[in-house]
Amino acid sequence: MESIINSQIPEFKVQAFHNGNFKTVSSDDVKGKWAIFFFYPADFTFVCPTELVDVAEKYEQFQKMGVEVYSVSTDSHFVHKAWHDASESIRKINYPMLADPTGVLSRAFGVMIEEEGMAYRGTFVVNPEGKIKIAEIHDNNIGRNADELLRKVEAALFVAEHPNEVCPAKWKKGATTLKPSIDLVGKI
Repeated sequence: MESIINSQIPEFKVQAFHNGNFKTVSSDDVKGKWAIFFFYPADFTFVCPTELVDVAEKYEQFQKMGVEVYSVSTDSHFVHKAWHDASESIRKINYPMLADPTGVLSRAFGVMIEEEGMAYRGTFVVNPEGKIKIAEIHDNNIGRNADELLRKVEAALFVAEHPNEVCPAKWKKGATTLKPSIDLVGKI
């Protein structure tokens, strides 16, 4: 199995529902900034709205860090709008909801469940060059945590700005990092 880490995101062009409007989002829109692709199985489901709202509650923090969030499901942009209109929870979402009814993005990121026509819960953090730096895939009955995603994004941003340092387990912004060297071998 080939690793998706440091692979380039695919060229794509999809429809989205964003802030009450339909719009086209392409790979060109993603380049030049950090991005999160947050795949989920389907609109009008059970765990999905809890995750999407959790991310929505952190969206302003992601934006302040220069990170755009894109939720993605195999539903159409019309279904995203209908869900938004029908659900008080989903109305809290201010980030683009990408439509992937053909599964092109879900397949490219390796989260498509072919026999069900929907995606696993996949979270991918992409750097400004379009390379995947974080990849996490869950079975669909296991929800994610936006606080942990925020921590991981902060770590990814830090090591991108400080290439000679690494973030240890449970690292949080402002905490001590490590500078790998021969002197640290066997001493941690």
